[in-house]
Amino acid sequence: MSISDRASTGVYEDLGVPALRDWFALALATPWTMETRLIPDEQAVIERTLIELVDVALCELVLTTGGTGPAPRDVTPEATLAVAHKVMPGFGEQMRQISLHYVPTAILSRQVGVIRGRALILNLPGQPKAIRETLEGVRDADGKVVVHGIFSAVPYCIDLIGGPCVETHEAVCRAFRPKSAKRPGA
Repeated sequence: MSISDRASTGVYEDLGVPALRDWFALALATPWTMETRLIPDEQAVIERTLIELVDVALCELVLTTGGTGPAPRDVTPEATLAVAHKVMPGFGEQMRQISLHYVPTAILSRQVGVIRGRALILNLPGQPKAIRETLEGVRDADGKVVVHGIFSAVPYCIDLIGGPCVETHEAVCRAFRPKSAKRPGA
């Protein structure tokens, strides 16, 4: 779900949803479907859309892009927290840690992660490059992961809240599960 006043009114092309679609096409080994929404920075609209995606469309993972900065119209975290049943602060902390490797303004980001029912909702940055970086993590010059991206924890979180088993292509992002949680044949 992309949140942007200007993109939702056609002033410019949304890049968040296409970036998510491209990344998931490379990263997921498990079959998946994607529900997309492009909405304005309006807290009530964001809340209604999150509730609809989780409670009606039955999405197990909802990713938002945009609206997480300090500007007056940036209300994505407030809307996300308003529909949450549980807050998962580690996701926002990790996204900011990753982004700080690239830009000092990462401390201005207010991304959050929450659970609503059997769904994980994560507020990602709005820029395609930052979306990929927060999902994959930081790599050194040889391509070795030095700071894990948030998606390495997402499949296990979805397991724990009663969702489907999600597997990844390890070359893009290795899904971490404790040894006690590994499924036969995995």
